[in-house]
Amino acid sequence: MNMDEVTKALQEAFLQPLKEGEQRKIIFWFDKDQEFVEYIHEISIESVKVHTLTEGNSFYTKVLLEEEDPTSNYLIYSNMDMRLEDNWLLDTILYSKTFYADKLSLIMNELNIDPSLRSTVKKYEKFFGSKDRVKKFKGFEVREFTESTIELVMMSALCNLRTPDFEAVLKIILMDSLDDSENKYLDSIAKYIGLEVFWNAIAERYGYEPTQKSLKTLFIHLTITALSHTVNEEHLSLIKNYIATRNKSNALVFIDHWMHHKSDYQLYDQYAEMVEKEIKLTDIVNQLPVEEFKASDTFPYFDKAIIIYIANSLEDRLEDYDTYTKLINLRRAKHYYKQYQFIYEALYYTVKMFEFHKKYSMGIPRKQAVDMYKAYVNDYHQMDMFYRKFYVAYDNESNSEILKKLKVMVENLYTNWYMSELSSHWSAAVHDEMKSSWVLPGIQNQKDFYRSFVDPKISNGDRVFVIISDALRYEIAAELADKLNSETTGACDIQPLLGVLPSVTKLGMASLLPHKNLEIDLSGNVLVNGKSSSGTENRIGILQSAVPDSTAIHFQELKNMNKAGRRETLKGKKLVYIYHDSIDATGDKASTEVYTFTAAEKAIDELYDIVKIIKDDLSGTNIFITADHGFVCQRDALEESDKIEKEGIQAFEVKRRHLFSQENGERSGLLDINMDSLIKNEHKITTYVPKATIRFKIQGAGANFVHGGASLQEIVVPLIQFKNIRAGQKNSREIEKVDVKLTNTTRKITNSLFNLTFFQTEKVEDKRLPRTVKIYMVDDADNVISNEEMLICDRTSDKPDERIFKLRFALKSIPYDKNSNYYLITKDIETNIVNEKTQFTINLGIVSDFDF
Repeated sequence: MNMDEVTKALQEAFLQPLKEGEQRKIIFWFDKDQEFVEYIHEISIESVKVHTLTEGNSFYTKVLLEEEDPTSNYLIYSNMDMRLEDNWLLDTILYSKTFYADKLSLIMNELNIDPSLRSTVKKYEKFFGSKDRVKKFKGFEVREFTESTIELVMMSALCNLRTPDFEAVLKIILMDSLDDSENKYLDSIAKYIGLEVFWNAIAERYGYEPTQKSLKTLFIHLTITALSHTVNEEHLSLIKNYIATRNKSNALVFIDHWMHHKSDYQLYDQYAEMVEKEIKLTDIVNQLPVEEFKASDTFPYFDKAIIIYIANSLEDRLEDYDTYTKLINLRRAKHYYKQYQFIYEALYYTVKMFEFHKKYSMGIPRKQAVDMYKAYVNDYHQMDMFYRKFYVAYDNESNSEILKKLKVMVENLYTNWYMSELSSHWSAAVHDEMKSSWVLPGIQNQKDFYRSFVDPKISNGDRVFVIISDALRYEIAAELADKLNSETTGACDIQPLLGVLPSVTKLGMASLLPHKNLEIDLSGNVLVNGKSSSGTENRIGILQSAVPDSTAIHFQELKNMNKAGRRETLKGKKLVYIYHDSIDATGDKASTEVYTFTAAEKAIDELYDIVKIIKDDLSGTNIFITADHGFVCQRDALEESDKIEKEGIQAFEVKRRHLFSQENGERSGLLDINMDSLIKNEHKITTYVPKATIRFKIQGAGANFVHGGASLQEIVVPLIQFKNIRAGQKNSREIEKVDVKLTNTTRKITNSLFNLTFFQTEKVEDKRLPRTVKIYMVDDADNVISNEEMLICDRTSDKPDERIFKLRFALKSIPYDKNSNYYLITKDIETNIVNEKTQFTINLGIVSDFDF
């Protein structure tokens, strides 16, 4: 050891901050082997006086330090044994710092480890034999050491952590391998510290104390102990040996933190599946009622069991639909929900379809046409939405056997019951009331759209945007309207229009243009005021005949422009028609019709984006969103009974759901609709459409997605009127998330397991969005000391008691100071902003009268 190293070590020791009560630094350098006696005179440290202690000057040294010079920093060098009972300086040595110049002492001095811990450092001399390991150890900047702290810091250094944390040490080790012989971190601990240190720390913190220890059984112990918090231990008798008898909450917190880690959870999931098989969890769970494990989250099989339970209950026609919905909503906040998300969503919409069926258990009633039409708008259309949403989820998990099982139920409910009853009753009403005149009392007709809605605004000097989405069915538009109301500052409402017949693009698009009359020639062309309405250029001409400053553009063209390009293109335009066709372009092709429902999801987002472009880039305030027609779409292959011949009718146009003919008169299985109320009918054209949802037999594939007929799904055309309301304007409302508040009044925790109640203060509605939060406890240094719970606040109920959530928390088994502050953190998952920080005290000791 050279003098330069010694001097540097001494300088660092004197530069250490003064401790509480210290006025200066006094360091005793003990050199028992007299290695540096000849070099002491060479020591020179700024602002430090060097004094050599001899056998004859102990008393003088005490006087010097305490009377003659009580303010200077001193280095007291001694090569004597200073532990004698009559040592005048014994008390001075006790409150001062001691220094040794051997290698171990220099390391301890560098790391600021008190000499009293020399035997501990000596025990782990092999660890401190590497400069790299010493550097890592020092980098943790621990202020005060104990034997256990030194061991923790050594393990943290070997695991390449940034801060000393045994939970992190354990996770790093387990993530490397559950095979002890292949685990590099466990091998390093064995080599430089000793395995008994690691296993003793595990026993102390997690209650794992078997005779034969291994990382694999440790992981099983941790997961089963965590599980015992949500499943009664009497049901875990076959695996009770894995449950800790003390510090059980530590296992729960450890597993919970691992499961919630943004990337490490993937390996946890693999291990958990291995444990499931190892402990034969299926045998245990299958003996339990679902109520016993509905909140359990440690293993993926709980979600499988819940899914199977609901699916089997539906198949057995057990009508506890509210329970199934609550179960699905409960699982949404659990770890494995994302893994089974699409299965849960498909299950949810299957439940909703069964609920609808129960509501109309006596059958869909046959009513007058206008009443059936209104019933579809107010209620029935939801069944089409449930069916569509089921298949959006199904298509993401189409190999799932559970979903294949649900698919049979869904098709039976939708195609064999709902569509069969609704379409047959509606066809009968059309036959009785609408064949001679295609009108419904009190319902606006699609062909009057421009005259009734657009023209009054244009005449008033307003600028108007009309978005026409090909095949935007009413139920899809209703979902879009909800999204616009919730997520924009504008306001919109939706109403139905009676679509033209046949419900085809060429006639629907024409009917939405400004016109005095519509007509169809014998080639099937649709004319507006005698001019062709086919294609964008012809439609621009028709628009400009009514409003010179008008134009039409395709959505994709508008989307591809930047803000400046959009403004320049539409500058000065009073009336703009925007055409959108994601749904029809997908459904009308045999090769892609299976993706119709996915295209509908895409269309909702695209239409929302169009509205945003209009209001943000083009300063538009008056926006209409409508469609040319709806559609009928079923997933299962059609039977021969779903098709019909045209029975020798002379037709000049035949499609799947309609034909045009100059003949008239009733035909079996067909509705003959007089066109006089729809078009300028000089050619005496009659439209024939198959009753219900039957298709004409024609050549070619692609019969599952159809339109052109008279079903409610095809002719209930949506009209959304959107009015942009800027912030500060009359009736403007800011878009905000709902708030969530802790309702418990006590701010004292006296048990490591405790329950808290939270309240969603407002219901989710227009301009009031759902909020998802993460809730957990921290100490004064923001260290997480509990499990984390997720809360999805998306309740829409007016009833306050239906917006209450109860959560259970577990604290780590660590020392708590009843005089310190701890905090409950409520953090928004989307923004990562802390919404609420609630102060608590924790007193897990014996509660006395004085604690209240």
